[in-house]
Formats: sequence, C-alpha cells, structure tokens
Amino acid sequence: MSLKKVTRILPAEKIDMGGFPVKQALPTNQVSQVDPFLLLHHARVKPIYDRPAKTQGVGPHPHRGFSPVTFVIEGEVHHRDSRGHSQVAKAGEVQWINSGAGIIHSERPSEDLIANKGMQEIIQLWINTPADKKMLEPQYVHVPEDEIPRIKSEDDLTDLKLISGSYSGSEGKIKAQSDLLILWANAKSGASVEIEIPEGYNSTVYAIKGDLRIEGHGVIDAESLVVFGDEGNTLVVDANSDSQYIVLAGLPINEPMAQHGPFVMNTQTEIMEAMRDYQMGKMGVLIEED
Repeated sequence: MSLKKVTRILPAEKIDMGGFPVKQALPTNQVSQVDPFLLLHHARVKPIYDRPAKTQGVGPHPHRGFSPVTFVIEGEVHHRDSRGHSQVAKAGEVQWINSGAGIIHSERPSEDLIANKGMQEIIQLWINTPADKKMLEPQYVHVPEDEIPRIKSEDDLTDLKLISGSYSGSEGKIKAQSDLLILWANAKSGASVEIEIPEGYNSTVYAIKGDLRIEGHGVIDAESLVVFGDEGNTLVVDANSDSQYIVLAGLPINEPMAQHGPFVMNTQTEIMEAMRDYQMGKMGVLIEED
C-alpha cells in the first residue's frame, strides 16, 4: 500500500445560482475541473411550506453532453424530465442522468416533504462524457436505497455504498459513460477505511459532514473537496465523529472541452448546435402535470 498525497483542499463557497443558494466546491478560480468531474454543489434548503412543491426547487432546464448526478442527503427530491420520468428519490438515494444528446428536467421538493415540513439537502455532481458518447440517447437511472450494493468495512463501522464502478468484487448498478469509482460512506465515530484507487484515476473525497482525517495529511473540514495527486494507490479515511463523505475517482477523459451553462461539448460549434436544438424543441418538452 502506498498512500496518495493530498494536493489541494477546496472549501465549498457560497454562491447564488439563479436565486437558489448553494455551496460550490468545484469549479474554483484556481481549479476548473478534476477531470472528469466538472462541478460539485452542496445545498441545504428549507422549503416554503405554504407554497406548492411544484413551484419550488429548480424548474425545467436542459442538459447535453454530461451526467448531472444528485445525491439526496436529507429529505426528498422529485425529478421530472422530458423523457417521461417522474421519480421521487429519498434520503440515501441517487438520481443519475446520462444527458446525452439532450434532456430537460426539473428538481423539486416532494409534496410529502412540504407536508411534513422537512429540510432538503443534496449534493449535485456534474461528470463529463467522452466525445463519442455525448450524443447518445439520454438515460435516467434511480436505484432504491435497499438495492444499492454495500462494501463491508473491516471494522464494520462504515456503511460504504457502491454507486458506480467496480470495487472489492462488487459492481455498482449505475453504469457511467466513462470509467469511474464512486463510493458514498456513512461512518461511525472511530471508523477507518482503506480505499484502493484504480491506476490512472484522478481521485477526490468530498466531506459532507463530521470530523474526518486523511492519513498522511491530517484533519479536513466538512464541506471541503480533497484532491489527491497521481502517485500512490490508497486513501485512508478516519472518522473522528459520525461522518459522511463521497469518494469520487475517475479516469481522465483528456479531451478539449467547451461549456456554456447546461451544455458541455468539445467545440464552440457544438455548443451553438446544442443551443439551437434546445430552442427548436429537439430535447423534448417538460410539462409538470403530476
């Protein structure tokens, strides 16, 4: 075992995303991406309980050329899209979209969340897609909490969920468009986990909550993205309190990238085509009826 070394700590900073308050750990002024990971937002929101759920959250908007992924930390998220999906994801679950050639979706609190006066906390991750898969048919995937594969930790103090990729003889149920390893950990105080990172993968850990320590570096603050260097093959994460974190590792795509808002392509011409196709209705229409 050789430990990977921490090269950067990126604290999540408050931003206003069109009236929706979030904390952004990626991108930053210094780090535009950790290929293939483009964006990481962390939001904790108290809904307005005397307004319909359908008027809150993030309304219909398009995507093309990457995968927007939502981890539900607390509460519920109601996903609707122009491919006809309408799905509520609960705490501990993930909604994954391979946006491909284009999809329109919305992300709202659920009606039950409003009725029960609950809070909503989510992580949203954007993962780039290789050029040869950017124009595939869009796909939406949701895996119920009790069907997510688990990796047993040696000390039995960490619930380690395998979201995507292969690890320790198990295979995640969500198939990505590139080579990834994504693990979501709920750790009890005193837990320690060794995580082996595949050769050539970029690797990060996002600390959602709790008091974590990265061996070879030290304590890291909650709501921070820890970026590791290329050398070494193992991360060791210790929990000094009950904690939650996500391990994000992926093989770099290493392609030219052009981005405009919700479209991530390889050239500016392709961005213009995406904008045109959206305006012409080629990504479908989303009418939130249910």
